Amino acid sequence: MFAGGFVLIPGPDTRVVELRVHGVQGTTPQSLVDAVAAVDVAGDGLGRIVRPADRLRRPAPGPVLQAGGRPVPRVVEGYVWGRMTSGGWAKATWALLFPFSLANVAHWMLPPVPTGSVVAHLLGICLRSLLRLAALLLTVLLVAQLAVITLDLVAAQCLAPGSTCLWGPTWLGEAPWARSVLGMTPIALLLLVLHRVSAVDWRIERRHVPASAVGASGLPGAHVATDPDVPALRVLHLVAGLGTAVVVALGGPPGPLVAPGGHGGALTAAWALGVVLVGFSALAAMLLDDPTGGAPHRGGRWLRAALARRPRRVLLVVAWTLFFTSVGLLTRLPAQLTGADLAVQLVAAAVALVCLLLGLLLVPAALLARRTWRELPRELRPWAGGWMAAPVVAVAALLGGGFGAGVALTVRRALGHGVLPRGYDYIALLWGVAGVLAFVAFLFVAATTGAMRWSSLRRGKEWAREAALLHAGRGRDLHRAARAWWWARWERRHSHHVVLIVACVLVGGSVPAALLRLREVDPPAWSRPLTGLGVAVLAVLALALLRAVWLAARRPETARQLGVLADLAAFWPREAHPVVPPCYALKVVPELVSRVREHLADPGTRVVLAGHSQGSLLAAVAAARLLEELPADQASRLGLVTAGSQLQWAYPRAFPAVVPHDSLARLAGGLAGRWRALCRGTDPLGGAVTTWDRQVFDGMLLGVGFLPDGTTGALPPALRGPTGALVLGGDHWLPDPQRGPFPGRRWAAGVNRHADYTSDPEWDRAVAVAAGLEDVTAPPAAGLVLPVARQAPVAAPKPEAR
Repeated sequence: MFAGGFVLIPGPDTRVVELRVHGVQGTTPQSLVDAVAAVDVAGDGLGRIVRPADRLRRPAPGPVLQAGGRPVPRVVEGYVWGRMTSGGWAKATWALLFPFSLANVAHWMLPPVPTGSVVAHLLGICLRSLLRLAALLLTVLLVAQLAVITLDLVAAQCLAPGSTCLWGPTWLGEAPWARSVLGMTPIALLLLVLHRVSAVDWRIERRHVPASAVGASGLPGAHVATDPDVPALRVLHLVAGLGTAVVVALGGPPGPLVAPGGHGGALTAAWALGVVLVGFSALAAMLLDDPTGGAPHRGGRWLRAALARRPRRVLLVVAWTLFFTSVGLLTRLPAQLTGADLAVQLVAAAVALVCLLLGLLLVPAALLARRTWRELPRELRPWAGGWMAAPVVAVAALLGGGFGAGVALTVRRALGHGVLPRGYDYIALLWGVAGVLAFVAFLFVAATTGAMRWSSLRRGKEWAREAALLHAGRGRDLHRAARAWWWARWERRHSHHVVLIVACVLVGGSVPAALLRLREVDPPAWSRPLTGLGVAVLAVLALALLRAVWLAARRPETARQLGVLADLAAFWPREAHPVVPPCYALKVVPELVSRVREHLADPGTRVVLAGHSQGSLLAAVAAARLLEELPADQASRLGLVTAGSQLQWAYPRAFPAVVPHDSLARLAGGLAGRWRALCRGTDPLGGAVTTWDRQVFDGMLLGVGFLPDGTTGALPPALRGPTGALVLGGDHWLPDPQRGPFPGRRWAAGVNRHADYTSDPEWDRAVAVAAGLEDVTAPPAAGLVLPVARQAPVAAPKPEAR
């Protein structure tokens, strides 16, 4: 470990283990460890520890690390977790649960609850309850929309006696219970699949590690833990879905179907019990406490006892018995299920009301939490002032309703027969208006972006001066980098605005549709083009989703965008919605911690966790857990390297309660200068991590950032590294295009942006500094200095006369 420029000289037995963690987009083991071939050395097939392999497929030693003017043995390992989120039909169908995943992610985007504020604590409880209610209503909405398709459109209308739908009249129209069974079977299968998905979890391959107090240290990701309420929440969603299917099948919200004698009484009793199950599930989901922000030992104790394992089994038996009983009671389906339309509309209205209440309560909650970040610069504060969870939930709700409506419209078009409920006309109008608003918003954003681009090029913004400082003396590289710098900066600054615009567009489209529906007014004649556009948009939405699932299953390499969204959403544990892919962080982080502890047991080994993109978050959380658990002598041999990371511009701003800025400061202080961040100005997805408020003054790159002791303050001017990088605090700004080629090293030509950070020779230097073997303020080693590079700050070229 080094402090104040002092570095411990490595002994003869010193070695460095570089444990890399990849990001999203399906990284291969070979590319992760920079080798032609890789071989597993640990893991269980899902979480794989790999090393470079020789010709006999044996683990090979890594390239020697040059540190402090002498070679140090290095072992390169990689943790591969891509199989947890991609591969096969089962994981590809997780894309169909994307609205559920958005609702679950919104829980982690809630603002923090300041200590000592009773009002903030109560608002936090209300917000978490509303989120769980909105998530449960999304499940109910999915079941109701499926009932419209299978039970109403197909069983009641298409297979009615005398119908010429598809293949003409069949025996199914005359057989008792046949149409009922055919209409209810897809609903049962869907609920079984949802329950199965919610029960999937990863088995952790790790040795026993000491348990730490969750959240006590305030380090990044301290709250990322398994919620003990998930089994109960899983059962409540299944019971609510079964109850919804029963209510819709037996008449819908207007009341049960009418039948003579005991049959009518049985229909009424089953319908009423279905309503009770839905109401109980909604109330219980709201009352379940949250261990990450509330007090689980208080209000939630009696409810957890009521929803223990044995009572849950009884509740499931009752719900499934009621479901099958309702199938038996449906001796003959009516010509059309008129109650299905009202059921879908009531559930949609309830979702809209919950989203509205959530947005209103988020305003005072964000204002109360503002004191935790008001001292930070504007570029470090949470997005939308901590109110970002509201538009994310709104997008989840509208996408969920849109997917269901799109599938219904597509099925009706394929059948060529049947009438959808009246409410679908309003949904089509909603998406038609949203399509027009989206086109207008696109034109506005394109015009605004073009004007900003022209203005910045004309005036020479600060980003251009930083690029000129990095590419001093290389005019061609500067010209290629300048455009990429501008676009990358624009994407980092305005990516959350895209989410806000999408939410505003969808909400704006829902306003006229909701007003017309509340006044019982049919869509006017002039709106028919909008309705037709909405039908086309919904059909394209449904077909595009199904096509994405097909590509993700058959050709994963062509569906990386879908994989990116799945990887980002699956990082967060189940909280608001249990029917989402299992959280891979709950497996990756403990296994990383176990592997690092195994290496650090050797006194001569120093371990550097190196994470790229999403892997930087995993590596940072693992490093934080290790700082909590390791003794001081082992913690001093731990380092962290992040590359292309979102740990400053995205995660603390989107998830201020889980990865706050203060937690990053504590992590930097715990590592005492052994946290190095590689960043490129051309990278639209990654950026600076440990510095901010950067500016070029008198030919020097200055800024504010984390000091080695974890405090914040002004940093010394950036120093030029031996390979052209500028080192400011803990950030290593890489020239892109990179310098070189260098003898004996792989070289990546062109503008690399977010890819291939390990090809830059500054990677090895960052690893050496993170291992405590080199000081960034020391003169560069002989033989590595570029002819144009120097250790002193380099002046930027003067701008040309215009």
